[in-house]
Amino acid sequence: MPHKLSAAVAWTSLAFISYATLSPIGDRPQLSNSADIEHVAAFAFLGFAFCTAYRKRLKFVCSVVPSSAVALEFLQTLTPDRHGKLLDASEKIIGGLLGIFLAIVALRLLERWTTPSDA
Repeated sequence: MPHKLSAAVAWTSLAFISYATLSPIGDRPQLSNSADIEHVAAFAFLGFAFCTAYRKRLKFVCSVVPSSAVALEFLQTLTPDRHGKLLDASEKIIGGLLGIFLAIVALRLLERWTTPSDA
């Protein structure tokens, strides 16, 4: 995927997650019966998206994804009908790091499969 498109996917994902996290509870999109699964899955996708968009900037990715989880949980404490929890932040951080790990593995496998061998 070209860099601009993958970067757009990553930042759009963060914007959507921000909306879902900070919007009034009645407006929050619900994709699963388990908020825990939603937290992990959303941030796993976010981590994967950022890692594929910024392949050569792993430190940037590893700072943006977890810090987004912490920042969004903190910002929830400022909304009238939402509440930030340490457990929720932990789930999001774990999901984000899982997504980053999976992207690294996928990118290395892709590189191995597409690089001509010296046979």
